[in-house]
Amino acid sequence: YAPCGTCRKALAWLAEQGISAEVLDITSTPPSRQELEVALAQLGSRARLFNTSGQRYRALGAERVAAMNDGAALEALAADGMLIKRPFLITAQGRIVTGFRPQEWRNLLKPSVAG
Repeated sequence: YAPCGTCRKALAWLAEQGISAEVLDITSTPPSRQELEVALAQLGSRARLFNTSGQRYRALGAERVAAMNDGAALEALAADGMLIKRPFLITAQGRIVTGFRPQEWRNLLKPSVAG
């Protein structure tokens, strides 16, 4: 999502590491339901999938999100990319991480990162 400062920081970090990335606008091409299911299984928490500081999340309401079962939550996320925590990274190996924490990304991408 081009206006997202965290996404721009993550892309700059990837470039510094010499890692290329295919960038998709999460608003026009949100992750699929299947990708979100994999993300939930890997991350272990719906909290890591939702952009809780975003306007769409606030409009939906934390109580409503908390009342959703996993299926309903994944459907909501797949339907509206603005609900998803950014950046949403899927590695070539199929690992998924949300948000940008450089050390976590470094550990995840370690085989690809020199030095």
